[in-house]
Amino acid sequence: MASRKEQKEQLRREREEREAAAKAAERRRRLVGYGAAAALVAAVAVVAVVLLLSGGDGGGSDTAGGGKAESGDVLPDDGSVPGPKIEDLQEAVQAADCELKSFKGGGGGHTRDLGEKIDYDSNPPTHGRHFEIPADDQAYEEAPDAKELVHSLEHGRIVVWFKQDLPAEQRANLNALYDEDQFQMLLAPNETGMTYAVAASAWNRDPPPGGTGRLLGCPEYNEQIFDAVRMFKDEHRSNGPEPVP
Repeated sequence: MASRKEQKEQLRREREEREAAAKAAERRRRLVGYGAAAALVAAVAVVAVVLLLSGGDGGGSDTAGGGKAESGDVLPDDGSVPGPKIEDLQEAVQAADCELKSFKGGGGGHTRDLGEKIDYDSNPPTHGRHFEIPADDQAYEEAPDAKELVHSLEHGRIVVWFKQDLPAEQRANLNALYDEDQFQMLLAPNETGMTYAVAASAWNRDPPPGGTGRLLGCPEYNEQIFDAVRMFKDEHRSNGPEPVP
């Protein structure tokens, strides 16, 4: 049976392969985008010439005082993150002034009612009764119901949570961290009074039958939290009570 260290190395290799594939796909997307942009510029030029020759202005409206509204994106696209520096979970957590907590699992089972009130052992939650349909793997600007996210944890996912009132630059950087490695990952704002600035949760299968809830909590945002989140997901991803690819 492979040791935990070997499993982590395998996960790291798989992550690097996914990152390489994602970068190649991004390069292809940009090449296609450049071609489309060139075609758009040519089309705009033709329209401008036609309007100029016709003496018209295209009937455009005056936008003074009423231009394009601010997007208000919860997860801006212009973030960046430093490369990995620490590859030990405990060391990374300590460097980021975060904390790790564990909770006895159990209390599982499904509900068909999203309106059902469920009291979880922690905020953000790590395990427990949950909605019958899990949340999809993605970055959310509006968080799914916690009961959907807990079902995702049961399937071996990692959920990274953040306070929605963090500065835009910090939210953009968290989005960049998500884009770095999206496999079995969810990113969502926490709107239920979470005390941490950034947190991550997981649900381990051991010990059966209920497993163990895992929580990484970071009271303050800083650049060291990126390694803490990276090591947390390497440690706990794909290890849920009901692992689903």
